[in-house]
Amino acid sequence: MGLQGKTALVTGSTSGIGLGIARELARAGADLVLNSFTESPEDHALAARLAEEFGVQARYIRADMSKAEEARGLVAAAGGCDILVNNAGIQYVAPIDEFPVERWDSIIAINLSSAFHTTAAALPGMRAKGWGRVVNISSAHGLTASPFKSAYIAAKHGIIGLSKTTALECAGQGITCNAICPGYVLTPIVEKQIPEQMQVHGMSREEVIAKVMLARQPSGEFATVEQMGGTAAFLCSEAAAQITGTTISVDGGWTAL
Repeated sequence: MGLQGKTALVTGSTSGIGLGIARELARAGADLVLNSFTESPEDHALAARLAEEFGVQARYIRADMSKAEEARGLVAAAGGCDILVNNAGIQYVAPIDEFPVERWDSIIAINLSSAFHTTAAALPGMRAKGWGRVVNISSAHGLTASPFKSAYIAAKHGIIGLSKTTALECAGQGITCNAICPGYVLTPIVEKQIPEQMQVHGMSREEVIAKVMLARQPSGEFATVEQMGGTAAFLCSEAAAQITGTTISVDGGWTAL
């Protein structure tokens, strides 16, 4: 799965799934552009560490994915990219009739609209090269639903539709677009939720994981950020050149139910 000579831009990539994907793309030889909405020495130091660890070029570019002009500007500042991974996302939970309008707007902007803007900005450069990979991070909630997550689920369903349309518009041009649909992934954010859920439910760590978090994940195991990264790297490889316009579920059987 050699990606030497390719530049990968991963949004929301300073931690969690985004960082896991960035690491595996760098392991395959791709140069990196990391992104988040912050601007700190730690952000740039992370890029430097990855460059040293994997022997690639890596840099960090700040951009707020809730703003269309910054999402498009990120691609311009990167000088284009061969691989675009739209990973940035946020979550909020509330009933539809109580869902704050500003929360709805920000979730749709970051989880869905940003992927439209970065893709629109990246495709001309990919077409000029005759090669490109767009990997959109959807969710098991892009294929199914749960109550109280209306904005997140609408956005993740939308990401799958956007991925299919991108694939069709780019068919025969050396460019593919697919969506990865993770179930529960053990990220720092999820790890932080475990003790909180233990307190709320009066359960042990093992009970919270099995009965609350992984209740819909038949494998009974979290997916890992390394597995997310490996899946993304595969979709960027020559082996996946004819995989386009589809979803890859990494959810321990969640969507098989």
